[in-house]
Amino acid sequence: MSTAAKDPRESSPVGPIEQSIRAKLTELLRPSQLEITNDSWQHRHHAPMRAAGGGNGETHFSVNVVSEQFQGKNTMQRHRMIYAALSDEFAAGLHALSLKTKAPTEVQPAAQT
Repeated sequence: MSTAAKDPRESSPVGPIEQSIRAKLTELLRPSQLEITNDSWQHRHHAPMRAAGGGNGETHFSVNVVSEQFQGKNTMQRHRMIYAALSDEFAAGLHALSLKTKAPTEVQPAAQT
């Protein structure tokens, strides 16, 4: 019998907030790469999450996105684009995003052998 804590992401279905984030960022950015990770389970012990009865399980996400739309924009401009697009999700309980935003020219090509 294992006593190791199980990572809740292994069995958690994609929820409506994550679906909405994916749909909106795909439409806005037409990304060549989009990775969204639900990190909410790591924050369930925080006071704001406890005050909300543990939250809905969709409060914290990491987003890694590569898009031509970021070309010529600095990090703050890129993040503002994303936060503006997700204003409804923040109003619905999204609490935090960890963002990695890159233009295709900023992505290292795979090492050639």
